[in-house]
Amino acid sequence: MNTDITNEAEPKLSSSGKWTALVAAILGWMFDGFEMGLFPLVARPALQDLLATASTTANEGDVGLWNGILTAGFLVGAATGGVLFGWLGDRMGRVRAMALSILTYALFSGLCGFANSALMLLVLRLIASLGMGGEWSLGVSLVMELWPSQSRGWLAGLIGAASNVGFILIAVVGVVLNSIVGSLEAGLRSLGLGEATVQMLMSNGGWRILMMCGAVPALLVFFIRMFVPESEKWQEEHGKGTTSHWATRDLMGVLIGAVGPIGMIYLWANPIAWPIRIIGSILGLVIAAVGYTYPVMRYIKRSGDGEVIRGAQGYSVQRLMILGAILGGVALLGTWGGMQWAAPWADKLTGGTNPNAKAFTQIALGLGAIVGTIAAAVIGHNFGRRITYFGLCVLSLATTLLFFLSNTAYNTSFLLTGFLAGTMAASFFGWLPLYLPELFPTRVRATGQGFAFNFGRILAAAGSLQTGALMQYFEANYDKSYPYACSVMSCIYIVGMIAIWFVPETHGQEMPE
Repeated sequence: MNTDITNEAEPKLSSSGKWTALVAAILGWMFDGFEMGLFPLVARPALQDLLATASTTANEGDVGLWNGILTAGFLVGAATGGVLFGWLGDRMGRVRAMALSILTYALFSGLCGFANSALMLLVLRLIASLGMGGEWSLGVSLVMELWPSQSRGWLAGLIGAASNVGFILIAVVGVVLNSIVGSLEAGLRSLGLGEATVQMLMSNGGWRILMMCGAVPALLVFFIRMFVPESEKWQEEHGKGTTSHWATRDLMGVLIGAVGPIGMIYLWANPIAWPIRIIGSILGLVIAAVGYTYPVMRYIKRSGDGEVIRGAQGYSVQRLMILGAILGGVALLGTWGGMQWAAPWADKLTGGTNPNAKAFTQIALGLGAIVGTIAAAVIGHNFGRRITYFGLCVLSLATTLLFFLSNTAYNTSFLLTGFLAGTMAASFFGWLPLYLPELFPTRVRATGQGFAFNFGRILAAAGSLQTGALMQYFEANYDKSYPYACSVMSCIYIVGMIAIWFVPETHGQEMPE
C-alpha cells in the first residue's frame, strides 16, 4: 500500500483503485454484519449453557437480563471503538486504521467461542465490538472521499446492503451447522479431540463453533494492506500538516468517557433503586458525551481554528456531532431495543423445538434490510435527506408494532411481517452513510461521523438495558415479555420524527472540505 503524500502534479486515483477500495469496504461491512448477526443466533443457547449449574438449568429471566447486558456491552464497545478508530483514521489514515479495526473484531469474536462464563463472554465481545464500531466510520469515510458526489446514493445503499448480506450469511451458516451437526461431531472426534471437548464445542446447538467462525474476517486484513489505496483527501490534509494536531494523550478522554456507559450497565445489571438508576444513567451519558468529544475539542483548540472548523451549512462541528448522534441513536435504539430481539423471540415461541427458527427469522429480517437500505439511500439521494428520514421513522414505528403485536406463533405470517419490519428498521443504515459524511469536513470526518453514529450506540445500549428490564416486568405480569417490551421501545421513532427538522438539509451539496 502506498501512503506517500500526493501533490497536485501527481495523477488522480485510478478507476481500479476506487473499485478496489469499494470492494474492501463492502467486504468489511459484510463481515461487520456477519459478526453482528452472530450474537442473536447464539445468545440464548450460549447463556443457557454458561449460566447453568451442575444441578439446575438457567433461569429464563436471567438469560434475558444477561442478553440485555451483553447487548449493551457490545454497543458501548462499538461506540468507544467508533471514536477510537475514527481518531486513528484521521491521524494515521483510513486504510491502516480500517485494517486494525477488522483484525480486532475478527480475532476477539473468534475467541468468544472459548468463553467459560457470561462475564468472560461480555469482556471478549466488548473488545471485539471496538473494532466493529471503528470499521463502519472508516469504510464510509474512505469510500465517500474516493468516489464522486453523484455516486453517494447507490454507494450508501451498498454500504447498508453489504452489512445485511453478512447478517444473512451467518444465519445460513447456522442452518448448515444444524443440518450437519452429527457429521461435525464425528469429524471432531476423528481429529483426536476428547469426548469432553467435543461435547463442549457442540453443546446447545454448537454456538461455540459459530462464534469461532467470527475469526474468518481476519483474512481480509492482508488484502486491505496490500491493495487498497489511501484517501487522496486525507493525504492532502496530511500534507498540510493538519493531521499532526491529533494527540495520543487526548484518547484518555475516550477512556474516561467509556466509564459512563459501563457504569450504566452496572446500575441496570444489579438490583439498585430506580431513582439511582435514572440519575446514574443521565450522568453516564453526560460523561460519555464529554469524554468522546474530548479529542475533537482538543484538536480544534490545538489547530488554532476554534469555532472556525465548521461543517454543513456553517454548523459547528460540535453541534453536528450531537445532532448526528441523536439521529443515529434513534435508528440504533429502534433496532437494538426491538428488532434484534426477533430471533430469540422466535426461539421462545417454538420452545426451542425448531432449531432453524432463529436463523430463518434472521434471514427474513436480513432480506428486508437489504431492500430497505438500498431504497432509503436512493430515495434520500433523490428527494432530500430530512423528508426521507421522517418517512422512515413513521413506517418503522408502524411495521415494528405490526410485527410484535400481531404475532402469537412462529409461522409464515411471523416471517412476512418480520420481513416488513426488518425492511424499515434497517433502512436507516442506508440513509446514515449517505448523510453523516456530508456533515463534516475532511480533517475531522472519520472522528466526527464515528462519534455521531456510534454515540447512538450508547443511547441504544441504555435502551437495550431497558428492554431487558421491561421483559422481566412484562413476563412476570402479562407473560408477554418480548412483544410488549419491544413495542414500548419502538416509540423512540417518535423522537426521530421531531429531531430531523433541527439538522441541516444537505441534498444537492458537496461534502465540506
